[in-house]
Amino acid sequence: MPDSELAEPKTGTAANGRYFVRFTRNQRYMHAVLFTTFLGLAATGLPMRFSESFWARKLAAGVGGFGAILFFHKFCAIVLTVAFLIHVKEVFQRGLFHREKGIFWGPTSMVAGWKDVKDLFGHMRWFLGLGPKPQFERYAYWEKFDYWAVFWGMVVIGFSGYAMWFAPFFARFLPGWALNAVLVIHSEEGLLAILFIFSIHFVNTHLRPDSFPMDMVIFTGVESEEEFKLKRPLEYRRMLSEGKAESRLGIAPPLWLLNFSKVVGYTAIFIGLALLVLTLTAYFH
Repeated sequence: MPDSELAEPKTGTAANGRYFVRFTRNQRYMHAVLFTTFLGLAATGLPMRFSESFWARKLAAGVGGFGAILFFHKFCAIVLTVAFLIHVKEVFQRGLFHREKGIFWGPTSMVAGWKDVKDLFGHMRWFLGLGPKPQFERYAYWEKFDYWAVFWGMVVIGFSGYAMWFAPFFARFLPGWALNAVLVIHSEEGLLAILFIFSIHFVNTHLRPDSFPMDMVIFTGVESEEEFKLKRPLEYRRMLSEGKAESRLGIAPPLWLLNFSKVVGYTAIFIGLALLVLTLTAYFH
């Protein structure tokens, strides 16, 4: 969601040009919790989903059995749930109680609008060479889709998971067939989420020509002025017209942060692609 705290502005510019703050420290921490717990859920959920596979049995034997895998799966679920609820609380607090503009509508909102629909079809035309490339604001349509997919996952996958975990409680007001259904829903929706993140999301975020081999902004929080103008020209022009450039200035990320971000990012991508290959192998086998 848009963040008024984008003013964690740090003064100064880099020797090779200006840098602008895109994500605050809290937003980057939240993303770190999100992708870490998601990787944990995927790495523990897939062995249980494909428990007859050779690699799943080997993994279970290495960590102390499927009981240990289930324990780590539940731990990651709790951490992710807490982080999600904290985020929802912050959004409603800022939007409903503080009346902060740009939370639920406008160019800085994560709520999809008519422009996103036009950008989607405009992008398709551009892919086919039938029109110009659409220009994006602060968030592109696929970024908004990724954002709201988390809400869908927390409702569908999260609820079904907790229904299985606390089956005696949910059995008080859910029929037996529903408890059987949540097992299928949790398994198949979880598999769909894993396939989406490890393929579509990775490609959209890191493997696009203007981001390859990795988009570092979610780790460093800043991007260069040239990158800003290239990826989000409408936001860049709006920032200049509103006279907010100085308040968005940041500093070039230090070398240690870039190296650390690369290690974390490439490790996450490697784990994700490895799990994707194992999933496809087990599924079609």
